[in-house]
Amino acid sequence: GMGALAAWLTTALVLLICYDVFMRYVFATTSALVLELEWHLFAAIFLVGAAYGLQKDKHVRVDVFYAGFTPKKKAWVNLVGTLLFLLPLCYVVIITSARFSYNSFLMQEGSADPGGLPNRYIIKGTITLGFLLLLLQALAQAARSALVLLNQPFDNAHNPLPPTE
Repeated sequence: GMGALAAWLTTALVLLICYDVFMRYVFATTSALVLELEWHLFAAIFLVGAAYGLQKDKHVRVDVFYAGFTPKKKAWVNLVGTLLFLLPLCYVVIITSARFSYNSFLMQEGSADPGGLPNRYIIKGTITLGFLLLLLQALAQAARSALVLLNQPFDNAHNPLPPTE
């Protein structure tokens, strides 16, 4: 899944950075292509990993209050936060980034740096893909929160559990 993809991209990024450091210190050289590929990989890791982080509940949140909440209060916080903030943000970024990457594709945008990466629309399209994945995960989280509020919680394997009182 996306978690495995993010892990492999992270491995590739570490290897690329090691190569870049080796080339800089041993041969006193680097290239625009390598530098750009580093930030492209970092961006892709973040973008495909965001939905995975939300799914695994590993995203950044202020847990000072949340950690002590009952499952129903957590479900309310998750549902309201998802509906008011996450879904609208995903929508705006998807619409904006789709146009952004499409325009980049139409003009066959490449790097402005000599020797840089061509086809900049690929990384720009990753923004749209990442937020589409995040949107789907946000919808799943909202549905899960609604089920908790309706006394139909799911376990970690996403199987229905008996209603709780």
